[in-house]
Amino acid sequence: MQAMLLALGEALVSAEITDKDCAVALMASEAAARRQKMGSWADPSAIKNAESPDDILAEIGRFAVVEGKVLSVRQAGATTYLNFGQNWTRGFAVTISRRTLPAFETAGIAVKSLERKRIRVRGWVEGNTGPRIDVRLIGQVELLGANEPAGVRP
Repeated sequence: MQAMLLALGEALVSAEITDKDCAVALMASEAAARRQKMGSWADPSAIKNAESPDDILAEIGRFAVVEGKVLSVRQAGATTYLNFGQNWTRGFAVTISRRTLPAFETAGIAVKSLERKRIRVRGWVEGNTGPRIDVRLIGQVELLGANEPAGVRP
């Protein structure tokens, strides 16, 4: 049922799926709907552009999918920041707590290696100054291929 809803573009894959095989199957269904612009994917603003923090700020308290190029990766205390904007207090950022980093290492991903890479991140949008998504599970982050376009620009 979940795969069917995803294939129709009527749902988004949750970031909370812990079964790897299930997550892969559901992500494939969502990707097919995205490519075919089915359901909610027919709306060009379905994927938020990390370079448009004001559009992402409008999503505070909502689950969103955001794509863009990570400009810098910085550590501050127990938090790693993936910054998508030049102005870190206003631009979009992804936060990863120290306790989540081992999951990235287990998956063979050095968080620092995401710098200058294009990613898709999903999760609940928070923000006081600039918008952010707190990554608690590695499934929230997808590395985009060089030929895969980022979200539609406004």
